Amino acid sequence: MKVLHVSAECYPAAKAGGLGDVVGALPKYLNNMEWPSAVIMPKYRTKWVRAQKIRPVFAGVYPLKGDLIPYSIEIAENTELGFPLYLVNIVGQFDRPGIYGDSDAGWYSDNGTRFIHFQLATLAWVKQMSSPPSLNHCHDYHSGLIPFLLKYGEGYESMRELPTVFTIHNGEYHGELPWKHADLLPKYPPTAKGLLDWNGLINPLASGIKCAWTLTTVSSTYLDELSQDANGLEVLFKQEKSKSIGVLNGIDDKVWDPGSDPLIKHHFTGNWPDFKRKNKEELLDQFYFDIRFPVVTFIGRLVREKGADILPDLIDRMLKSTNDINFLVLGTGEPHIHEGLLGRKHIYNRRFDVALEYNEQLAHQLYAGSDFLLMPSRVEPCGLNQMYAMRYGTVPIVRTVGGLKDTVIDVLESPTEGRGFRFDLFNLEEAQHALWRAREYAQQSQSFHELRERITHIDFSWDRAALHYISIYKHFQNPSLL
Repeated sequence: MKVLHVSAECYPAAKAGGLGDVVGALPKYLNNMEWPSAVIMPKYRTKWVRAQKIRPVFAGVYPLKGDLIPYSIEIAENTELGFPLYLVNIVGQFDRPGIYGDSDAGWYSDNGTRFIHFQLATLAWVKQMSSPPSLNHCHDYHSGLIPFLLKYGEGYESMRELPTVFTIHNGEYHGELPWKHADLLPKYPPTAKGLLDWNGLINPLASGIKCAWTLTTVSSTYLDELSQDANGLEVLFKQEKSKSIGVLNGIDDKVWDPGSDPLIKHHFTGNWPDFKRKNKEELLDQFYFDIRFPVVTFIGRLVREKGADILPDLIDRMLKSTNDINFLVLGTGEPHIHEGLLGRKHIYNRRFDVALEYNEQLAHQLYAGSDFLLMPSRVEPCGLNQMYAMRYGTVPIVRTVGGLKDTVIDVLESPTEGRGFRFDLFNLEEAQHALWRAREYAQQSQSFHELRERITHIDFSWDRAALHYISIYKHFQNPSLL
């Protein structure tokens, strides 16, 4: 094992967003390129984990507040993943419903301390290995304390030279803890305290940024944006710019393949209009809309970050001004957005419908059957949905932010290389204008057909991103650790 990815999520074992997709794909592509990689994550009580054959590989203890906490490392005996998946089993920490919280009770109040347990157990396991990984690749705040502990934590002296790459998938979440929880951490030199602190709190995200050997974000534009808006860490991103790299995520083109996707009803066999028509017809089994007209779909979390709060009023504006377009929404999130969407469903019968649920199969069918995908995000570090959509010939309509800017060229910028429609400011006027442009473009059948076919050939595979990460890993390769 050369690279150990440390993450709170990994598809299909546990996924709440793009983090799970990335960690479930990147190691597989690294292994395909003969760069051995594995993943370690908490052992949640998810449906996928419960269905697997799990084998224990190690049992031990880690010190915490003067006690020795037992843990075990288990491996999922699943050869289809493409990488070894190790699970950290700590009684009372992750053996409960959900990843970050119960769907009924909301987020767990002890999430910050739970992930300290996860990181301590992970390092205890790595420490005792006869052949440890060459590099720890940490993902988001859930593993953000590892770079600090390896550099300064008591008991980790033998791992001081173990390189760390820290990837930020979403800089909105810092995992802050009051300093009263400092006794959960091993001892460290008093002079190193500032590497844990930001604005009077223990901040795992800030600590990871300060202490990792290399910092990456999931798109170049997002890296630039974080120095302007990072929920209070803007100065830190500017300070650490010299060790920061933007690496655009990829998608697993084996999973997202219109020619073989098991989650869609009709596969692509060489005729895009036929593929789109048949899969659009299948959506009538779950949604009520007018099949004669273009379908604009939103897929994702119904939260402010994704710009979902604009949807009720935006749909109002569009459907009050035209009858020849449909809107479909799939996702769950904030109750007031749910209420706004359900209210519009009753008003705009047969032109708007919504499924307030998380449904992976339905999401795939929507990518295959829709004409447009709407992503009005306030923040979008990389965005994967627009890449999935283009793979299935669904044209993105996006706000010019983060990875959306990096992946979607507006057709006005380049009629021959354009990939969709963009708007800059987060407001109803600009979003509606982008929708109108898309609607009018769809009426130009030949141009629209050429656009849809063009975007299906864009290479968003993980091969490109994996090669970029390998170049980063090689920079820190130390023969004594191999």
